[in-house]
Amino acid sequence: MLIEKKKGILQELYLVEIIKGLWITMRNMLFSRKVTIQFPEERREYSERFRGAHYIKATNGVENCTACMLCPTVCPAECIHIEAGERPDKEKYPVKFEIDVLRCCFCGMCEEACPKDAIKLSNIYEMSTTYREVYDKSFLLDQRGGK
Repeated sequence: MLIEKKKGILQELYLVEIIKGLWITMRNMLFSRKVTIQFPEERREYSERFRGAHYIKATNGVENCTACMLCPTVCPAECIHIEAGERPDKEKYPVKFEIDVLRCCFCGMCEEACPKDAIKLSNIYEMSTTYREVYDKSFLLDQRGGK
């Protein structure tokens, strides 16, 4: 057997709850810290460990990559594709170096696996496009780390 409590008129119309909700809303609007940023003028600050767009380090105009195939081997998303070639001054070099950015999970394992410290992840986070993006060797060399 359920006993029903008598409700007052304020409880019946939910006036107390409405006033509490309005108070919480006004308090948050007027006195709390703002979380919205004005994007083109203000930039969000990320930590130093942030992993953004890829780039290939080059010294004296020649990429550091020796096409050892460690980065495509260790990549869990299988988004790195390298074709190796040979040149007289260096054992191997990448003829074709492509990264499919939509498949990449930005884990940084390619950066950790590289023995020559050739592939890096920069702090660039603005990578939105309207088409499927595959970074090729010339694009990766031109980025220069975004610094």
